[in-house]
Amino acid sequence: MRRIRFAALVSAAALLLTLSACGAPVERLPDAPEAAGNEAAQPAEPPEQEETAAENPPDNGEGQDAPQVPETPTDSVPQKDPAPEKQYPTGTPAEADGPEMPETPPDADTQAEPDDGTPTELRGARPSTAGALSVKGTYLVDAAGERVQLRGISTHGLAWFPQYVNAELFRELSEDWGCNAVRLAMYTAEYGGWCTGGDRTALKRLVTDGVRYAADADMYVIVDWHILSDGDPNTYKSEAENFFRDITAELSGFNNVLYEICNEPNGGTGWDKVKSYAEEIIPVIRENAPDAVILVGTPNWSQRVDEAAGDPITGFDNIMYTLHFYSGTHKEDLRNTMTAALDAGLPIFVSEFGVTDASGSGGVNTVEADRWVETLDGRGVSYMMWSLSNKDESSAVIKSSCSKTSGFSEADLKESGLWLLDTLSGDAAVSVEEAREPEKTDGETPQGGTQPPDAVTPVEETGGDGKLTWTLTEVNSWESNGERFTQYTLTVTNTGPGDMDTWRVDLDMGAPFTLESSWNGVFSVSGSTLTVTPADYNAALPAGSATADIGMILSQKG
Repeated sequence: MRRIRFAALVSAAALLLTLSACGAPVERLPDAPEAAGNEAAQPAEPPEQEETAAENPPDNGEGQDAPQVPETPTDSVPQKDPAPEKQYPTGTPAEADGPEMPETPPDADTQAEPDDGTPTELRGARPSTAGALSVKGTYLVDAAGERVQLRGISTHGLAWFPQYVNAELFRELSEDWGCNAVRLAMYTAEYGGWCTGGDRTALKRLVTDGVRYAADADMYVIVDWHILSDGDPNTYKSEAENFFRDITAELSGFNNVLYEICNEPNGGTGWDKVKSYAEEIIPVIRENAPDAVILVGTPNWSQRVDEAAGDPITGFDNIMYTLHFYSGTHKEDLRNTMTAALDAGLPIFVSEFGVTDASGSGGVNTVEADRWVETLDGRGVSYMMWSLSNKDESSAVIKSSCSKTSGFSEADLKESGLWLLDTLSGDAAVSVEEAREPEKTDGETPQGGTQPPDAVTPVEETGGDGKLTWTLTEVNSWESNGERFTQYTLTVTNTGPGDMDTWRVDLDMGAPFTLESSWNGVFSVSGSTLTVTPADYNAALPAGSATADIGMILSQKG
């Protein structure tokens, strides 16, 4: 870590920093409440599927990775990580103000969950038999109007882990794991992202190849416009319009595609901005995909489904709203928020979840994950797990030491991967406990003790003047093309006796650098000094409070 110098503007200050690394036959469910903003449309006849020979994807990185770059919240092939850690808050929507949910639940005969609370199995949807999907009430339904559920896995960033988009692996996920869907996460603003200098030709090829491979494996596929550090989906709205207009035209012959238009709005972006964005992007998609299911993100890293339930999008059919959770962080409070929104008639799709904490690392919490799955299955909510990669974090399902891109055995999987295999297949050749062996570190000693598997030990430096205290944490670093990239998170705490209206932190990084990406603050560079001031939503710091999840990626020559 570099030597860092600190300066503060106060009105009375203190910021506290908190790091966040950021298949089955079925019984029919009872009628569901009518969906907010979705009319019970008659399912359309599935379009004929285009027959195209699958080709091998280009050798590009994925996850929060960029083409041929390792990173954090990302790994490059197969051991490096090039993307920023997921920047989730630790609180739940229950802890924040939001629109009130309807006081009166739907009539008993429209409840999605049986009166006895027993989860009801749904149809295992496959494109070859279920056809094109649509939305009726709070449920996904097939071409015959029967309720279905998608369960599968999300890739990491396509630019960072492109090797996992291949025909063999997709067939394996479908036939051996029990997945009936896969999500293609294409980052927008991170290193190698669509909107930040990424190889658009390679990224588009990964998306189209992924859709073909999924179709060949009889799976549905989600094309995910993966906003993260950009926070507000309107930041690159014109790019989103062009992307969706182009990709929907190219994929118009496929009946297995869903479109996710904004992964995780964050950084204080409210539902009004997300809704406005969606109302402009949805018509673009409808030009070439008039009946495709569209997934709309919700505020606070796709947790505030209550806000969407209070003011749903109207005028369009086949719209669902996303909720994301990580079982080590998000528990009963967020589940209650979700079930209340479902009871209010909001169609929800869990397009991303993990069995770790919200950073994507830390220990695996399968107990809470099982509670989530029980609720999701009972309410007919579809879900996709993060992530199909060998990134050095516990939410990645493949061991970091494994360089395979298909043909995985239980011994190649991390605990999260073993849990997913058991959860989706219901029957593994080797039980999770039998197959679960500690992964080795650089030496010969298995990981253990108080450090959770795959946890990354952050490097921290603190400073302050007694009134304002900051903590700068180096959470990831990697090298590419002769440059070193480092990801940091910053927490600012008001340790003074009075409230603060604004603040400022000057960080001396020791040598000239380039600011590659930043979020949740205003950043300026002068020589080797990085000055950070607040965004409009985190400027005020009452005495004793802190603001966290401020982040940046810097690069330096040599």
